[in-house]
Amino acid sequence: MEIKQEHKTLLEQGIELPLMEEFYTIQGEGFHSGKAAYFIRIGGCDVGCHWCDVKESWDASLHPATRVDKIVENAVQFPGKAVVVTGGEPSMYNLDYLTQQLKSKGIETFIETSGAYLLTGTWDWVCLSPKKTSPPLMENFKRASELKIIVHNRNDFEWAEKNAQHVSQECKLFLQPEWSKSKEMMPLIVDYVMAHPKWNVSLQTHKYMNIP
Repeated sequence: MEIKQEHKTLLEQGIELPLMEEFYTIQGEGFHSGKAAYFIRIGGCDVGCHWCDVKESWDASLHPATRVDKIVENAVQFPGKAVVVTGGEPSMYNLDYLTQQLKSKGIETFIETSGAYLLTGTWDWVCLSPKKTSPPLMENFKRASELKIIVHNRNDFEWAEKNAQHVSQECKLFLQPEWSKSKEMMPLIVDYVMAHPKWNVSLQTHKYMNIP
């Protein structure tokens, strides 16, 4: 599906975004687990994690170019005043206008990103989840509020420590088992966190709760 020039211009300006889905739920992972939040999932990703559980988000052209004003209008209808922008890879897009409009409505802005592209927008919380296939830009480490490493195999602990060297002292550190390997990796993560208590365990609690 070819994106028309009009939509390309509006995407570049951040007035439209390729919206895959939006929904009100409970944040399931990382520092803000258990918090009510409105999720905005943006289509488009070229990072290519083989274990990604939303591969249908990768092709941005499959998801309708949607006016940001409409997305914000939908978000403000819910009592929880926090929005999580995720993907796909949201850092591929200009998010200045989206965050400006959300914050003007008194909504906290959270993002979950691999950091593979230069991050735009004004954020109350940046969850940086680096991927080996396309590591974060160094500038994005400085903005990370939370570093979340997905543990798929034993080598990921070394990857976690490598990335932790680049974030601030205030950044929260999390290790999260990749869902399909959670039974195998969880004992290793528990032992690692007990031996290296600067790290915390993150779980995909929404999957245990059977919610989006």
